[in-house]
Amino acid sequence: MTYSFNLYNSLASDGAYAALKKILKKSSAPPVVLCIGSDLSVGDSLGPLVGTMLKSRLKKLNVYVYGTLSKPITAHEVRYINNFLSKTHPDSTVIAVDAAVGNAADVGLIKISEKALKPGSGAQKNLNKVGDASIMGIVAEKSLFNYALFSATRLNMVYRMAKIISDGIYDYFSDFLSSNDLYINETTG
Repeated sequence: MTYSFNLYNSLASDGAYAALKKILKKSSAPPVVLCIGSDLSVGDSLGPLVGTMLKSRLKKLNVYVYGTLSKPITAHEVRYINNFLSKTHPDSTVIAVDAAVGNAADVGLIKISEKALKPGSGAQKNLNKVGDASIMGIVAEKSLFNYALFSATRLNMVYRMAKIISDGIYDYFSDFLSSNDLYINETTG
């Protein structure tokens, strides 16, 4: 099942929260957020922007967020991340966040799915799938010149998508942890 929300929809962050609540499996361990991308191109910075926004907000909740503007998870790190996450967080669901290219009509959509994503596929990179659930922001139209389109993407659009995604994830974690008092008490003392 895939849920889609337009970045100009005023209820998009509520929709992102509701979609995550529907697709994530019940677990005693909180999910881990994996934000993929680079700060070298505006279009590819969606993941690190989301990671940076979440890192500061979720720090007090003891939630793991990988991939920020200061420490991005790029194609190079993606090659090793599944092994790292399976050893470090064996009981956690992984929510992967990345920018994507798509049809012209899909630019501006945020797609939340109960399946893994394949980072770099828009740039013809052959990387492993990551995540148990995925959030993709369609930031540009798919073409032969995807890298050029990523560079020409408007920061305002990427930033708005990042804000919606981070708000939805934050609300999900706040709800998850408040309904899981045992986990909060164990991790906060």
